[in-house]
Amino acid sequence: MVAKEGVSSLATTMKSLIVIPARYGSSRLPGKPLAPVAGVSLLERVWRIASAVRHVDKVVVATDDERIVEHGRSFGAQCVMTPAECRNGTERVHATIHALGVSPEVVINLQGDAVLTPPWVIQGVVDALLENKTIDIATPAVALDPESYLKLKESKARGEVGGTTVVFDREHNALYFSKSLIPFRRGEVDTPVYRHIGLYGYRADALSRYIQLPETPLERAEQLECLRALEYGMKIRVVPVDYRGRSHCSVDSESDIKRAEELIAREGELV
Repeated sequence: MVAKEGVSSLATTMKSLIVIPARYGSSRLPGKPLAPVAGVSLLERVWRIASAVRHVDKVVVATDDERIVEHGRSFGAQCVMTPAECRNGTERVHATIHALGVSPEVVINLQGDAVLTPPWVIQGVVDALLENKTIDIATPAVALDPESYLKLKESKARGEVGGTTVVFDREHNALYFSKSLIPFRRGEVDTPVYRHIGLYGYRADALSRYIQLPETPLERAEQLECLRALEYGMKIRVVPVDYRGRSHCSVDSESDIKRAEELIAREGELV
């Protein structure tokens, strides 16, 4: 099935949809969605997590490769072929809506490498959008404890780019996202630092508006798509979440797989 340019007025309506973008090609880990993590593929693990979220009508894997479609179907996932020309997961999510011919109120973009994202973190984003129809985009963030803050600070000092932080206003609307540590903490102040978790929930019309917008200077500088929305005046609601003692991990390399397996062995399965 290929994406269509428009959604028919007869498109099936639904409350919420989770889309898992899953590309076969990866410069660091080719075939990443199929990579086994403690005996279960990365893709199946993420699909199981998504399927555990309440108030979701459908979970769909979006890809451009038949090998991923075949694998997804082997464990019961619904898969949609989307154009190879999609430049990122956001465009692939939008293409999926059109390919399905559905009109969801809320759509969640859950990256296919988010192997240890707790279902309740995704749940927080879904609930925020369903409960407040004025929100365009929602995304989670977690307050760093002192140990986690120091670890991230040290990694930034070494020049590592991993780890995005976010600051927000009193209503939890994002002010800025950065690959640097924000806010800058002068002296011994205890202002919390929030680490952004890279999943997004969109109201469907907001997603349609967003993908029509050209790239922006801050987006290019930080290599963060969310800054495009802010630069064009779209509001992003930050949803503070608690990992409840679980560890964050996404997979981009073989070493990440090993770390994920160690965490699963120590902390147990999420679902």
